[in-house]
Amino acid sequence: MYRIQPVQKPYAWGSLDRLQSMFHLGDECGSRELAEMWFSGHRQSPSTVQLPDGSFQEVPTLIRRHPEEMLGENASHLFGPVMPYLFKVISARIPLSLQVHPLDFQARAGFNRENALNIALDAPERSFKDTLAKNEMVVALEPFTAAVGFAPPNVQLRLLASVPHPVAQSMAAILAGNAEALVGLPEAEHRRDILDAMMPLSAITWPESRKRIFRAFATAITAPSESGDGLEAALRGLSEGMDPQAYPAIDNALQAARAFPGDPSVLCMLMMNPVRLDEGESVYIPAGTPHAYIHGTAAEIMNNSDNVLRAGMTAKHKDIGNLLHSLNCLPGSPIDPSNTPFGILSTQYLVTYRPHVNEFMLAYGHVDDSSSSWAIVGRLVRRYGELLQRLRPQTLLRQRVQLPRRGPRVLLCTEGAIRCSNAEESVELTQGEAVFIPSSDGRVEIRAAEHHDDGHGSDETGEPHVMSDVGKGSYLLASTPL
Repeated sequence: MYRIQPVQKPYAWGSLDRLQSMFHLGDECGSRELAEMWFSGHRQSPSTVQLPDGSFQEVPTLIRRHPEEMLGENASHLFGPVMPYLFKVISARIPLSLQVHPLDFQARAGFNRENALNIALDAPERSFKDTLAKNEMVVALEPFTAAVGFAPPNVQLRLLASVPHPVAQSMAAILAGNAEALVGLPEAEHRRDILDAMMPLSAITWPESRKRIFRAFATAITAPSESGDGLEAALRGLSEGMDPQAYPAIDNALQAARAFPGDPSVLCMLMMNPVRLDEGESVYIPAGTPHAYIHGTAAEIMNNSDNVLRAGMTAKHKDIGNLLHSLNCLPGSPIDPSNTPFGILSTQYLVTYRPHVNEFMLAYGHVDDSSSSWAIVGRLVRRYGELLQRLRPQTLLRQRVQLPRRGPRVLLCTEGAIRCSNAEESVELTQGEAVFIPSSDGRVEIRAAEHHDDGHGSDETGEPHVMSDVGKGSYLLASTPL
């Protein structure tokens, strides 16, 4: 096991105190916003690990020199000598950009195209930092809000039609199929041709309803910026007379309008599913899915990629053309990877999150000296109701899901203190500290930092499990599911 240092990302939307407190940074950050802490094997922002001799080495170098030892045979053969995932803790004080992550073919083509244009990898106008698609998953560490994917078309239409603003009215007219009202221009058909030219080649198979969603979304993100607070004023009275279920979407749009006055792309919040997560709840965001994080602190894990295509709600580079070519316009509910069949609630003290990808999974766990169940598990039981009520604690213990025993793992202590042990060594971690666990270390046990070792680190089948002893602590374990 190697102690690993996260890479700090001080973006403007970040928290002024949340990550600073969690990672005990003191005056290290000064008064700047801190948005993300990366536990990273990405070549543009690599973390460092401390080797047994006290020296430091970047994660990509360590993996490149010892691929099978670090990654395991399966992951090494499947992904090559690179870290398969990028693990972060993020904290949003204000909404951040409306964005889409590229699909595989789009990422490869974009990366090679920008290389051919001699755009530096760290240039602000660069969109493609690598050749990978980026699927990502978020697990809330506190109440967390976001907008993810497209809501049902009738919901989009009802909300947009209620906004007394010309761009919103044009978007509503598009969704309703009223082409003549497109953006209020006399040359409506010409405008429609412009929007349709932005569609990806796959749009040839789309139904008309999906094309309308594309046109409405494209109308908002290509509309010129405005001066003043007209957008916010138009949104302010929207909740009156609305179904209370619409309030979260309206609130997302209002928060975005306050953070980015005059940016018409905030109206896209009314087209998208509002997501409200309590601690331990999660959402999975496949490549191509439009999304924006609004507020809160969460763990985030994704393919080992830093590719982001932005449409609005940002001062950073926007790449609207490439974003629209990757955009998935199919409406649908957000995907919860902790829910069956995407994952399994495994014990009273451990929740696993496993979407249908080979690159990553997460476990969120707790060790405690008490016999009571973890509060997060109780909330999940209440959320999923009948499904989990049938899985009583005794049943859950019999159906225990093991912590990953192979593959590259990053273990982060999020609260209190924990101790991680394998057959050779034991490491104590306090809040904000983390270790990189190579595949060659095999199975590990995670228990409270202060413990009475009774020698019972396995169940009756000989399999390892999380032990709770004196003291308490919480942790996140990032890994591959292989």
